[in-house]
Parts: sequence; structure tokens; C-alpha cells
Amino acid sequence: MSGRLKDKIALITGAARGIGAAIARAFVGEGAYVFITDIDEAGAARLAEELGPAQASSFKLDVREERDWTAVLALILNRKGRLDILVNNAGITGFEGGGAHDPENATIEDWRAVHATNLDGVFLGCKHAIRAMRTHRTGAIINISSRSGIVGISAAAAYASSKAGVRNHTKSVALYCAEQGLNIRCNSIHPAAILTPMWEPVLGVGAERERNLQAFVADTPMRRFGTPEEVAAVAVMLASDECSYMTGAELHVDGGILAGSAAAPARD
Repeated sequence: MSGRLKDKIALITGAARGIGAAIARAFVGEGAYVFITDIDEAGAARLAEELGPAQASSFKLDVREERDWTAVLALILNRKGRLDILVNNAGITGFEGGGAHDPENATIEDWRAVHATNLDGVFLGCKHAIRAMRTHRTGAIINISSRSGIVGISAAAAYASSKAGVRNHTKSVALYCAEQGLNIRCNSIHPAAILTPMWEPVLGVGAERERNLQAFVADTPMRRFGTPEEVAAVAVMLASDECSYMTGAELHVDGGILAGSAAAPARD
């Protein structure tokens, strides 16, 4: 532990597993106290127990519900007196419930469901984090967008649209806070193929799974999936005071896929 986040108070959404859980572990490793929130209350509680009561606690938070945000932020301020870091990580692909997600065949219900979690949840998180951070006039908001927020994804139109919205709203929040004279920074992280449980519905099993694993990273220059820990390392940097002059920025954790043509050597 190097203490880059020593004594900072952090709230992470969607933190019961995957990227959110990796960020929680990394933050605790750097000295932060972390509020682990998720719609999966039991999963969040297990992670908080793993990290220990001196460094973490958990709460159920449905990011789509403003009353949940109000209640959780009030609890954090009552217990700790401040919020230093918010990571808006909670998100869904839409594939969890099956069905088509292309622009022609997606239902309006599925479109709205993806946006409610991925974009409305980020809007509400930013709104209430700004209010919580305003007292001390400083803080770091980190929004987890996606490579899909930069380019179109024909088979996942709602997901791509919602993540593009996260990218843009990050910049609006950064500008607003600066205009308000607040030292509240807001940046976005754009992961590409990060191997988390979110991928499981489309990977299959057995030999099919292995073929799909290889196919999904075939156009990635580094020719592999990224890990949640690699995203968490970027989140630590953005949350720390090392990035005090960085706001409205977007950082890509994508194995080089947005850099251009694949340059990795051919495999035998």
C-alpha cells in the first residue's frame, strides 16, 4: 500500500463484482474507506466483509432511483462527514434478458431499461455527488463509459448510445464544476474487452466459449482481454491528487483498439 488515497471516502456503484469490485479492492489498498453499493445487496456485503469493517461497508443502491441516492449520500455524510470520490460504475449491456438489441429490432422497453441504468444512473450519481462534495469544494467523480461510447455497435445500439451519453455528460459535469469554482474533477474511463461476468451471456460454454474469447479480441492489437485490475489502476490514478489538473478527460483502456489498425504480430 502506497497510500495514494489515504483517508479519502469513496462510493462505488455496481461494486459487487467485476470492474467495480476491482476498483473497491484497489482503493482500499491505497488507503481509502469505500462504500460498496450494488443492486445485489448480498454480493456487496460479501465484498465489504472481505475488505473488513475498518475499510469498507456496503449498501443496496439502485442507481435508477433518486431516493436511493439521497438516502445513501445522507448516510455517508452522517457517518464520515464528506465524500471525496464517486465511481459511477453500475451498468448493464441489455443482453442479460435476451432479445435483439440492434437498431431495427430492439424494443423501446429494452432501450429505456439500458439507458435508465447506464445513463440515468450516472446523471443521478453526478448530481448528488456534486451536492455532497460542495461543502468541501473538492472531489473526484469517475464515470465508467466504454469503447462502445466512442464507436457504434450495431448489435448493442442502446448500450453504445448510453455509454456515449456517459462520455458527453462527464464533460458537462467537468465544465459545470469548474464554472462554479469547485475543485471537483470529473473524468471518464473507456474500457473495451475487459473479462468480467458481464461477458458471460454472450461467451457460451466449452469449445464455443474459447472460440468466442479469441474472436472478440481478434481485432485488438494486444490480442487479449483486459482485466478488471487494469481498469482499477486507472481509477486509482484519477481519484488521487496526482491528477489535480485533469478534468473532462477520457482515458481508454482498450488494448490499442481505438489507436487504429491492428499492429500485433500474426499468431502461428
